[in-house]
Amino acid sequence: MTVFFQRLAHHVDRRPHLVALILGLISATGFAPLHIWPLSLATFAAWMLLVLRAPQWRRAASLGWAFGVGHFLLGLNWIATAFTYQAAMPAWLGWLAVLLLALYLAVYPALAALGGWLIAGPANTKVRLLTLPALLGFAGAWTISEWLRSWVFTGFAWNPLSAITVPYAAAPARFLGTYGTSALVIFAAGALIWLAARRYKAAAITAALLALITGGALITQGMESADAAIRKKGGATTPLVTLVQPNIGQADKWEGDHAAANFGKLARLTPPKPTTPFAAATDNPPRLILWPEAAIPDYLERGYPDYFYDRSPDDARQRLTALMNPHDVMLLGALKLEFDQHGQAVGARNSVMTLHDDGTLGPRYDKAHLVPYGEYLPMRPLLSLLGLSRLAPGDLDFWAGPGARTIDIANFAKIGLQICYEIIFSGQVTDPDHRPEFIFNPSNDAWFGAWGPPQHLAQARLRAIEEGLPVLRSTPTGISAIIDASGHILHAVPMHRAGRIDAHVPPAYAPTLFARMGNILPLLWASLLIIAAIAIRFRRR
Repeated sequence: MTVFFQRLAHHVDRRPHLVALILGLISATGFAPLHIWPLSLATFAAWMLLVLRAPQWRRAASLGWAFGVGHFLLGLNWIATAFTYQAAMPAWLGWLAVLLLALYLAVYPALAALGGWLIAGPANTKVRLLTLPALLGFAGAWTISEWLRSWVFTGFAWNPLSAITVPYAAAPARFLGTYGTSALVIFAAGALIWLAARRYKAAAITAALLALITGGALITQGMESADAAIRKKGGATTPLVTLVQPNIGQADKWEGDHAAANFGKLARLTPPKPTTPFAAATDNPPRLILWPEAAIPDYLERGYPDYFYDRSPDDARQRLTALMNPHDVMLLGALKLEFDQHGQAVGARNSVMTLHDDGTLGPRYDKAHLVPYGEYLPMRPLLSLLGLSRLAPGDLDFWAGPGARTIDIANFAKIGLQICYEIIFSGQVTDPDHRPEFIFNPSNDAWFGAWGPPQHLAQARLRAIEEGLPVLRSTPTGISAIIDASGHILHAVPMHRAGRIDAHVPPAYAPTLFARMGNILPLLWASLLIIAAIAIRFRRR
C-alpha cells in the first residue's frame, strides 16, 4: 500500500487529471460483477490525497470531475448494450451515450471533491497527509452529492458507493440509509491512508468506529431475524410464491413469431408442482405467481378500440388462468393504454396487473419513475426532428404513475411494487402510510448486458436492508431472486437460465429507523460530519 501511494505521488504533479481519471476507472471495480472492493478503497484513498494537493479550488473540483468520469465510464458500461437492441441507432452511439452520461454524472464527485477541499482548508493543500477535518468533510460531501444525484433532473442513483458493501457491511443502511453508508466507505479509505502513513492510532480508532457501527447494525438485524424465527415457530405463515424467469433475451421479445414461443416458456414454468409424487395439482396451496416486467404483449383491460387487440382481453386472461390453481393470484407486467376524448391513444403505462384465478383483474400499479430515453423521450419534437427516438420501440411515450403504492391482496399479503429501475431510488420504494409485507420488483434486465443485472441486484439488496423488507425480483434473463430483510439472497436463478423459485416469502422486520424517517437521516448524518469537521479545524487553529 505504501509503495502504491509513493508511485502515485511521483506522477501527481505531472499528470494529475490523467491520474484522477485512471483512479476513477479502477474505483468502479468494487461494484458487481467484479467485487474487487479493496481496489475501490485504495483508489478513493488516493483520490482524497490527490484532491488535497490541489493548490486552488478549481483544481480540486476538476480532479474530482476527472475521477468521476472514469468512475462512471466503467461502472455504467452496460448502458452501451441497450443501444444494440435499437435497430434505428448505430451501436457506437451506445458508447457515446455512456461517455456523455459519465461527463454529466462526474459533476457530483466534483462537488464532493470541492466540498472536502474547502472544509480541509488551505493548510492541507501542500501536504500529503489526511487530517480528521478533511476526512469528515469528504465523507459528508460525498453523502450529499449522492443524494443530489438521486433527484436532480429526475435522478440517476445507480451504483451508490455503499453498493460495494452488500450485504454484511451494508447493515448500517438500516440507520443511515444508502447514502449515509457511503460515508463509511470514505472512512475506510481514510483508515487506509493513515495505515500507510504509519499513523496507527488514527487508523485503529477509525477501524474501531466502523466496526462498532457495523457490528451494532448486524446485532440489530440478528435480533430481528430471531424474532421472525420465533413468529414462524409460533405458526405465523407467509405467502407461497412461484417466481418465474423464462430466459427470454431482449432480441427475442415480442416481435413476430417470438410471441408464441415466449409465452410457451413462461407457461411451462408456471403450473403448480405437486407436493408429493402422488398429489393432484389441486392439493397444492394457493400461490402468488410472479412474472417479469412486460411479461406479455396482450392488453388485459377491456374497452380499447378493437384494432388494438391481437387477442381479446378475455382470451388473454383465459390462457393465463389456465396456468393457475384455484385461488392462485398472478402479478405480471403488462401495458395499459391511455386515450384522449377522441379515442386516440396518447400514452401508455408500464404496469403490474393483478389477475385472479377467475379471470378478474385486481389492483394495478403504474410505474412512477420512468427511464428518460428508454420509456419516454424528453423534448420529443426537437429530438424527433434530429432523428432520435426512444430505445424502446413504439410511438407512444409512457406516462408516470402516482408513486409508491401498496396493494392488498386478500388472504395473501400487502405488497409494495417497484418496476425495474425504480428499485434503485433510496427512500422512495414504499408508501410510508401503508407499509407492505414485501416488495415485488419485476424487471427487464435483458437490456443491461453482463454488468447491469448484478449491479441492479445489489441495489435491490440495499433496499431490503434499508426498509427491513424482503424484496422479490422476477426478470426475463436474470438475476431473479428472493432477498430477505437483511439483504441476503435466499434463492436465485442465475443469469441466462430458465427457472422458477417455489418458496415462502421471508418475514418482514419491524420498520427500521430509515423506514420511519427516510433520507432525512443521511442528510442529518452528513451535516453532522461537516459541522464536526469545521469545528475541529477552527479549534485547532
